[in-house]
Amino acid sequence: MPVVQKQHELLVTLLLCNAAAMEALPIFLDDMFNEVVAVLLSVTFVLAFGEVIPQAVCSRHGLAIGADMIWLVKILMVICWPISYPVGKILDHLLGHNDSALFRRAQLKALVSIHGREAGKGGELTHDETTIIRGALDLTEKTAMDSMTPIESTFSLDVHSKLDWEVLGKIMARGHSRVPVYEGSPRNLIGVLLVKSLLTVRAEAEIPVSAVSIRRIPRVPSDMPLYDILNEFQKGGSHMAAVTKPKTKKKNAHANDLNGDDKPETTDTNAEADLERGVSDQLHEYESKLFEENGDDFDDLSDGEVLGIITMEDVMEELLQEEIVDETDEYIDVHKKVRVAAAAAHHVTRGGSMLVRKVGSLRYPVKHHHRPITFLPSPKHHMKALI
Repeated sequence: MPVVQKQHELLVTLLLCNAAAMEALPIFLDDMFNEVVAVLLSVTFVLAFGEVIPQAVCSRHGLAIGADMIWLVKILMVICWPISYPVGKILDHLLGHNDSALFRRAQLKALVSIHGREAGKGGELTHDETTIIRGALDLTEKTAMDSMTPIESTFSLDVHSKLDWEVLGKIMARGHSRVPVYEGSPRNLIGVLLVKSLLTVRAEAEIPVSAVSIRRIPRVPSDMPLYDILNEFQKGGSHMAAVTKPKTKKKNAHANDLNGDDKPETTDTNAEADLERGVSDQLHEYESKLFEENGDDFDDLSDGEVLGIITMEDVMEELLQEEIVDETDEYIDVHKKVRVAAAAAHHVTRGGSMLVRKVGSLRYPVKHHHRPITFLPSPKHHMKALI
């Protein structure tokens, strides 16, 4: 608004009109009443109509009242222009412009909390709304290390393992849509397997994991902000990434190699770096044949030691400030080992519409029927129910 943009001119106008009103009122009343009555009336009017009532009303509805009275303010600015304009320009030159009153991050979170219904101050924001807003403000300060699943707690497959009944049963028991694939050590991730690609796989054939289409798994440093990771996930390349240690300083070693300085030492340094990364020339050749092209949005595959796995769900949980638990989750909080209520997985709801029964080592929800239900004991027979 043009009026608000002229901050100092507006300030001088309002103060000038306020001072004129307070000085003119006792002079006007002095002509009508004696000195004592004039003083009492002027103090009462100034206190009531100039301080108490305006501050009480405008503290809650100040923006709406200011918008309705903008026409009067413009008239006062025109009347006071000979004085307010030059004084306002002097203040602009001496103090500069203050375009807006900005809040710090902590102040903004406190302001949101005050406007919540739970604060009891008339706010309209629900608990979920205030929680998500605070989560969005906190997300910029959190990194991949804060929300990742440690590699020790991650279910993964060896690239040389065979997709037999046992392995397929484990995959079904976990209920994941993506499974990381490694070679040799779980920290040496080489890709991610989409479980839906196993729909046409026959367990009797016992084909190796390497024969199935394996997609590239992006890598992100452990100190990467979650907002940056979310932006990369939104590009659609992958909804799972491997969290690695931050990159080491490789540029200096590369520069020394180009300059020819201390070549034997540089060679040893590069060899040690390759050893730490756990990547060999044979693995690079294998990966080039194995991976599908997904672009280079994330870090190179060979950078850093894998510390854990982060998914789109992990980032959304940090944003929502709540755990997202689906039907196959074993833990509400992997880091604290807080399990999903065990009673929900073991009891059978007789009067409801769902039954939960144990088949081998797996649990499957089955629609309730009035006829008896018989389960085959082994997943080798496709784990179907005979009804």
